[in-house]
Amino acid sequence: MQMNMPGMVSKKVIVTGAAGRTGSLVFSLLNKDPRFDAVGLVRSEASAKKLLAKTNCNLEEIVVCDVTQMEFEKEDANPHPWPYALDGAEAMVICTSAVPQISKVSVLKAMLKIPLNVITKKKAINFRDLQFKYRPGQYPEKVDYIGQKKQIDLAKKMGLKHVVVVSSMGGTDENNFLNQIGKDKNGDGHGDILIWKRKAERNLCVSGLQYTIIHPGGLIDTEPNQMELILDVDDRLMKNEKKSISRADVARLCIASLTESGGKSVSFDCIGRELAEGEEGTVVKSAEETLKAFIDSGVTCDYTLGPSGM
Repeated sequence: MQMNMPGMVSKKVIVTGAAGRTGSLVFSLLNKDPRFDAVGLVRSEASAKKLLAKTNCNLEEIVVCDVTQMEFEKEDANPHPWPYALDGAEAMVICTSAVPQISKVSVLKAMLKIPLNVITKKKAINFRDLQFKYRPGQYPEKVDYIGQKKQIDLAKKMGLKHVVVVSSMGGTDENNFLNQIGKDKNGDGHGDILIWKRKAERNLCVSGLQYTIIHPGGLIDTEPNQMELILDVDDRLMKNEKKSISRADVARLCIASLTESGGKSVSFDCIGRELAEGEEGTVVKSAEETLKAFIDSGVTCDYTLGPSGM
């Protein structure tokens, strides 16, 4: 159990998608921080067991609930459709996302091509040949738009003060390769994950809630605080050769969003810059320092950019 300093009142924070790879890191950091009282929101008992195993948290710190099944606008809707364990929360960190699964058939085909590729001096495996798809009912439109919109509606209904969203970089470009995942060669299917994410972000921007929207580059599972955090807007960082960031650093940016925002809303992109030769031992700025400086600059993403109809 987390221990508070005398007289300290913890801020209650809901973490959705808390059993996921990023969500569990955010939940774990909050759970260890005496400034916060974390509640992990998951969709199933299986996810609850996964979160328990990952974080060694207490069972009462996890709530099993499918937000997408809640009704807020119908006249006869339940005025309190969320579990009472969520009451008293001040903020929400949204870490939900549709997750593609690799096609086993495409893996087999790629492996069969290896001998010929080696003989012809090509890459043994062309990862662009691998195909991914989403599980039935877990498509980007449902998870990243409808699901996130429901979570934003829940935040409004509960009177939360602040919503943090972990999204993705690349949302201004409808031709980004991530949007092709889930589609066939004719462009049909359940894809467009970045487009649906951006639609949900726009919904949050006009919700009246304070928001922090984080667009990380490619997520890598490395130790935090090893790279310099670079923040920018409008996919300008997509021009960089290396566009990755530690998942653990993204989790720390989520915590920093809850402490350093000063009541201001902001949307930004982020990557990590590896320290160059000769910079070993350099102390990189913390997520808190980096985010505060960025917010003070007054810069934020421009949501008039992006695919038409956004």
